[in-house]
Amino acid sequence: AKAKPGSRITAALRLKMAPRWHTYWINPGDSGTPTKLNWTLPEGIKAGAIEWPAPEKLLLSGLVTYVFHDEVLLIVPLELSPNLKPGTYEIKAKASWLECETVCIPGRKEVKATLLIGSEEQPSPAAESIRNGQQKLPRPDPQLVAKGSYGAPTKTNERTVTLEFKLPTGVAEYDFFPYKNENYEVGNSTTNRISEGGASRLVKTVTLLEGTVWPTNITGLVTWRMGVTAKPLFAEVSLNLTNDSAAAPTALATPAGLVAPEARPGLLKMLFLAFLGGLILNVMPCVLPVIALKILGFVQQSKKEPGQTRKLGIIYGLGVWTSFLILGGMVVAVQQAGGAASWGMQMQNPFFRLAMLVVVFLVALNLFGFFEVMLGSGALTAADSLAGKQGGAGAFFNGVLTTALATPCTAPFLAVALGFAFTQSPFVVLLMFSVTALGLALPYIVLSWRPDWLKFLPRPGAWMEKFKMLMAFPMLATAVWLFDFTAPSFGKSGSLWLGLFLVVLAMVGWIYGEFVQRGRQRTGLALAVCAGLLAFGYGYLLERQLDWRHPQRRLAAGDLRESPDGIAWQPWTAAAVNAAQAAGKPVLVDFTAVWCLICQANKASSLEIASVRAKLKDLGYVALLADNSDLDPLIATELVKHGRAGVPLVLVYPGKPGAPPEVLPTVLTPGIVLAALERAATGSR
Repeated sequence: AKAKPGSRITAALRLKMAPRWHTYWINPGDSGTPTKLNWTLPEGIKAGAIEWPAPEKLLLSGLVTYVFHDEVLLIVPLELSPNLKPGTYEIKAKASWLECETVCIPGRKEVKATLLIGSEEQPSPAAESIRNGQQKLPRPDPQLVAKGSYGAPTKTNERTVTLEFKLPTGVAEYDFFPYKNENYEVGNSTTNRISEGGASRLVKTVTLLEGTVWPTNITGLVTWRMGVTAKPLFAEVSLNLTNDSAAAPTALATPAGLVAPEARPGLLKMLFLAFLGGLILNVMPCVLPVIALKILGFVQQSKKEPGQTRKLGIIYGLGVWTSFLILGGMVVAVQQAGGAASWGMQMQNPFFRLAMLVVVFLVALNLFGFFEVMLGSGALTAADSLAGKQGGAGAFFNGVLTTALATPCTAPFLAVALGFAFTQSPFVVLLMFSVTALGLALPYIVLSWRPDWLKFLPRPGAWMEKFKMLMAFPMLATAVWLFDFTAPSFGKSGSLWLGLFLVVLAMVGWIYGEFVQRGRQRTGLALAVCAGLLAFGYGYLLERQLDWRHPQRRLAAGDLRESPDGIAWQPWTAAAVNAAQAAGKPVLVDFTAVWCLICQANKASSLEIASVRAKLKDLGYVALLADNSDLDPLIATELVKHGRAGVPLVLVYPGKPGAPPEVLPTVLTPGIVLAALERAATGSR
């Protein structure tokens, strides 16, 4: 296509689906995800928002969604700057969508086109298709009279609204498809339709998601059909809602006879929970090895250089805070790109897991005394300072490593707080991550400012070298834990080749320490042997055998059952939940990950136990497992839907179509699980 500077052109994304498959509208409804475009454009070219054609309304198992079948053309206007220089420009975008039938599959593809800027205009071969797509876009209809009014409240954050339209005579059916809004939600189900006096009315519910001010205007599409078999007609409308208290700054009182639901948690409460969760992370199994190392560092530093203790505590806190800000920035970036972010999502990256495994393994070797790390050796210098010298760089790296090891654990209170944060603005996300970092770092910051409290710790001496080696064992155990869920990402032989690489790495560390650092002769030969072993380990073991650049997805969730007499888990999908409920069967869903220690603790103590297995069998439960070990946008979306930022999440659904689940606490006990299973199966909730 050719265009002039300063003009407006139109791009389009065409999605074609197989029969019975569908994608989602800008407001997907009760489930689903809309298609998104992440643009990469030359300077001087700006893309507008997607212009959506009218969707179909799909009702399945009590859930209302707005979808497109067969084929849909999404229109995007592009603005060209008047200062755009003549030449050829490439327009690129990363498209992501969710395509569903009985299962849902996320799709991603990079799309691109070439645009020639010059003194003349020439449409592309797709221009006719784009014009046809533009004609299908809903537009306001001046003849359509629409208004709305609030009814009585049904809950503190929910009330009915009656929408009234002046539609043509002979309308067979009509409805209202709401647009999405961050502050409120218009119900997708239509509770009542009334046609009288030439007016068509329907009743919806409005639910406040943020704040206490009721909206005075809602927008969406009015759809109506002039005959039973005719195609539906659509028009955009903006309805002013009339009610004296519609914009009242305070929440409505609960009418007599109604039970008010729990209020949406306030920001201060969530900040407190984030701080408390950060404190508790200090005693989680993921972090305990680094805690021991940090205490060792305080003992050494307080005796050698008392004046440095306070400074190192602050630097450690800055390391934790910086790491949490980076994690928060990742979450914001994913949200802005239209993806689904979750707590601990870096552990879903096999390259991150591999890097963490190597770093932790090297720290363990250093603590065992295989080699000593000197200043100037990069990341390993920080690791050695972490274990012994505790210089400024070491203290900062300690904070970074603590954060990296802490994120796979979702401490009690932290799950609720982060679930709240992941649905908020970028500022709130970063604020919540900062407060969590403060909770994690505070014990050491306080200790550094009150070094007199260190007198309760033992005096330094020869025992410290032995204690240093003792601390290598929990660090080695951490490496084994990382190895356990890193190796399967590289195929069936991943454990063999990755294990051999670690053996070679250990041999290099021993030779370097014994014959280069502590030796006096033939250090050049020792360095050559180390280089040869590293080349063999990387070139043959990692590149050729492990093929580390091309990790694989883990086994399907159904293959994760540990023994034949365990729970008969099936892979989770939203469709599987709906199908089980439609058949009258209650459902247990476990959202888990192999790198989540609380998940594994819940599994061992409260799920994969004889009493729960017997209860599931007696009550006819369907057990579904959602494995979040690797990135899965559907699971991330479902976690946010239930107010969680990460795993673990355990849901218990009644055997009734469309019935919502009971969300179990982060940390489970057998009693909690058994009682929830009984309630859902008997309908006693």
